[in-house]
Amino acid sequence: MKGKVWLVGAGPSDIGLLTLKAKEVIEKADVVVYDALVGAGIMALIPQSAEKINVGKRANHHIKRQEETNRILLDKALEGKNVVRLKGGDPFLFGRGGEELELLVENDIPYEIVPGVTSAISVPAYNGIPVTHRDFCSSVHIITGHKKKDAPLGIDFEALAKVGGTCVFLMGVTALPEICEGLIQGGMPETTPAAILQKGTTAEQRAVVADLKTLPARAFEEKIETPAIIVVGGVCSLREKFKWYEKLPLFGCRVVVTRPRDRATTLSARLRELGAQVIELPAIRTVAIEDTPELDRAVREIKSYSWIVFTSPAGVSVFMEKIRKRHMDVRALAGMKIAVIGTGTGRELEKYGLFADVMPETYDGENLGRMLAGLVKAGDRIMIPRAKIGNAEIISEIKKAGDVEISDIPIYDTVYEDQDAERERAEFTDHPGTLAVFTSASTVRGFHESTRGLDYSSVTAVCIGRQTAAKAEKLGMQIHVAERATIDALIDAVVKVHESR
Repeated sequence: MKGKVWLVGAGPSDIGLLTLKAKEVIEKADVVVYDALVGAGIMALIPQSAEKINVGKRANHHIKRQEETNRILLDKALEGKNVVRLKGGDPFLFGRGGEELELLVENDIPYEIVPGVTSAISVPAYNGIPVTHRDFCSSVHIITGHKKKDAPLGIDFEALAKVGGTCVFLMGVTALPEICEGLIQGGMPETTPAAILQKGTTAEQRAVVADLKTLPARAFEEKIETPAIIVVGGVCSLREKFKWYEKLPLFGCRVVVTRPRDRATTLSARLRELGAQVIELPAIRTVAIEDTPELDRAVREIKSYSWIVFTSPAGVSVFMEKIRKRHMDVRALAGMKIAVIGTGTGRELEKYGLFADVMPETYDGENLGRMLAGLVKAGDRIMIPRAKIGNAEIISEIKKAGDVEISDIPIYDTVYEDQDAERERAEFTDHPGTLAVFTSASTVRGFHESTRGLDYSSVTAVCIGRQTAAKAEKLGMQIHVAERATIDALIDAVVKVHESR
């Protein structure tokens, strides 16, 4: 049985600009054949089970020839696989998507095209440059600035100068002097505003705005690197007035979020809203323990318990699913007092129509245990459904209350994610200054497992609490601790670290 190929545009890099359809297709892929310009955040969406094949191209360096890439798509589809060809920008805008379809069509391979947001429009927008504006132009022209080695540019500069409008050159960094000179020789005034925009939509975004005559020298002085695009036209003069991305509090901040994938959404979204470039690299995931005789016994005797204590959002969701499978609902907890370790766990509880009776001011096991020790009465039975490897301090503190019975019940296990170690290390070695955000000691341990060989002294860690920070500090990381063990305080800590640089 033949498989199917999707040519997917990944956009300019920012995961927020990835289309919903592209995300859906990527998450169902058996094989992903990807380009060099696909953003790290988007790469993190690829399922662990998928085969990843790098066919990236950089100037004068091609990992695979185009013919090899075409053949890979065909061969994997003939194996019956769902193949995603993941391309930066849009697959049909200088992306050679049409060439890749030829072989598929010849062999009757099913395929779909998933358009992407092109850098020709999005990168100027992130730099405050509208490619059209009725006071300046009535057209926009997208031109490839790529040329073969030692060959002239095949561009009709005179025609571009005559037609007017905004000109956007993709893949033209090395040809910048020739492009500017060609436009001037073609009749465009040398005072025409022009810009070169580096790594748009990422934390490394930079812009140089000048005019046709001086832009090449300015770009050289500022050491502009690829990937970058060139924009020529009066609209470039609007950048200072309209620039917005650089004004966000976390612009220029690159953050790796190590939280479990199903728990990372809120944290990642809020960091992105503040302008950070967020890469989700989950260090751990939670797996429900199937055989739980201790829980079975506790559930049978549930009416005899005075307290139920949740030490994590995962504990809440797994416990609720466990009792649902036993044909029970929240009414089973009637009469019990509920304690939670912090606001995140409390919010998870509220999803089931329940509210916590007790929450410590400092969100950790020691303080929760100390608070409970002052509230429980002699003879109380306390149920703590939690991770297989849990904090010992909460138990030792509760025991100080005296004659109470504690059922410490493991209902889920925390396992390390199987990450691409080389790629994860590269997020820090290739991008100095990247922050790592840790929401638990287990995420630090998982991060360590997946990045062995990394110089941890080069990693700046922003941690949710002292126990998490202690694990990071032990590895030699530069640590910063949130004032409170909450997501709000953790985000505040990220902002403070970024502003202090």
